[in-house]
Parts: sequence; C-alpha cells; structure tokens
Amino acid sequence: MTGRPAPKKALTIAGSDSGGGAGLQADLRTFFANGVHGMSAVTAVTVQNSVGVTGVAEIPPETVAAQIHAVASDIGVDAAKTGMLATAEIITAIAKAVDEVGIGRNGSVPLVVDPVAASMHGDPLLREEAMEAIRGLMFPRATLVTPNLDEVRLLVGIDVRTREQQREAARVLHELGPQWVLVKGGHMRDDPECTDLLFDGTTFTELTGPRYDTDNTHGGGDTLAAAITSALAKGASVPEAVRHGKQFIERSVQASYPLGAGVGPVSPLWVLDDVHGR
Repeated sequence: MTGRPAPKKALTIAGSDSGGGAGLQADLRTFFANGVHGMSAVTAVTVQNSVGVTGVAEIPPETVAAQIHAVASDIGVDAAKTGMLATAEIITAIAKAVDEVGIGRNGSVPLVVDPVAASMHGDPLLREEAMEAIRGLMFPRATLVTPNLDEVRLLVGIDVRTREQQREAARVLHELGPQWVLVKGGHMRDDPECTDLLFDGTTFTELTGPRYDTDNTHGGGDTLAAAITSALAKGASVPEAVRHGKQFIERSVQASYPLGAGVGPVSPLWVLDDVHGR
C-alpha cells in the first residue's frame, strides 16, 4: 500500500472570497502551507476582487451546520476557526453545531474565533444582531479570539490608540468569555512596530514584530488565525500557537504581492520558496 499517514485536520467556518486573497481560500492555503489537511464549512459566498466586495450570498444556516456535522462525524477535526459568519441566524446554527460535535470550550477541540466584523477600511460588515451573536454565542465558546483594532471598536466600543488602551480592550474582551484574547496591533499606525497582545485573564504577553512598508495586506487576519489554528491542531499550547502564527504572518506579509487594481494578498507561498531554496 502506498501513501502516508493522515495529517492533522483543521476546519474553517468562513465565507468564500472569489478573489482568493482572504476568507476560506486564505485559510485553506495557510493550512496546506502548515502541513495540515484543511476542511471548510462555507457561511457565505462573496463577489469580490482586489478592489472590493460587490455582493454577498448567504448560505442557509442549516446547510452551514450540516457541513460542520459532515466533516466532524467522518473525518474528524483537530482544531477549528471561524471567519466571516454573516448573520445572527448562521451564528446561532454554528454555536449549536460546534457544541454537538465537541468543538470549542464545551468540547475537546480548540476553536479560534476571528471576529471578522470590519472591512479593510474599518467599515462594519455585520448587522448589530450578528455582532451581538458573536459576543454572546461565539466568544464564550472560543479558545482564542483574534480581533483587530477596528473589530475591537465595533465589538466593545474602545478606540485603541495606545498600548494601555490595548490592554484595556483585552480585559473587556476576556470578560465576554473566551479563554484567551489576542488583540492585534497592526492597525496602530503610529506604532513603528506591530505589537499583538495576548491575554489569558491574568497575564499579558506582548508579541512584537516588524512593520513592513506594503499596502498588500489582504487576508492578513485570516492567515494569522489559520496559522494559529494549524499549530493548535498539531498539539501546540495557545501561547506556542500564537507565536507560530505571529512568525508565519510576518513572513507572509513580507512575501505579499500586488494583484489586480487594488490591494494584493499576504502570501504563504514563501514556504515553497524555503523548500525549494529560492
């Protein structure tokens, strides 16, 4: 018999980006680059390219839940993440499904909640009832939440501009129920470095990295969360997984490329360059 043992398995519950730079497409290629088998439960299909989003078709909530049940019952899930969740009805169905299959804090499978709630320009992507469902249903089930500063503002009303405000935001977010909070600092433009803040309710850990001079950052949040999820699937602790994700996204931003007339994507293709010595 030929072949190899099955790798660890990660599930993304997210929307599709037809331009391939973000959403479940970014998640799946990040899983692949990290040596993890990727699976998906599609929440919405977006019509988008490098310039912007011009349409969204939401998947019926029962179909989203059925996708989760299908892969969990047959293939199994070692870690999962969420991205764009679209509506309160979809979020409610996801919360019930992950409980039923043992994903999240109520089960044994780590769950990373990337609360995709704002566009690249900081504009809201979700109605308030969906935001409330993320706060009330997804955060208490999350092993880790990974909001950027625009999402922090929309979720808890804190406009983070300083490191101390970043800590305040982490405290308030942790009170919503996740086990760990990672407040990403990439949007703090006045900071010469990119400092992400990890908080477990007791200890703050600052993870500082370089700020690269590029506008091609589409899919950066998805790629970071997917890299963290990949490490969790392989058995890493949350701090270990976050450090891995931080290193992975730094390399992916450094390897970003232009695409179309708008904003290009961050790129995990640097992994192939390393493998082939390019």
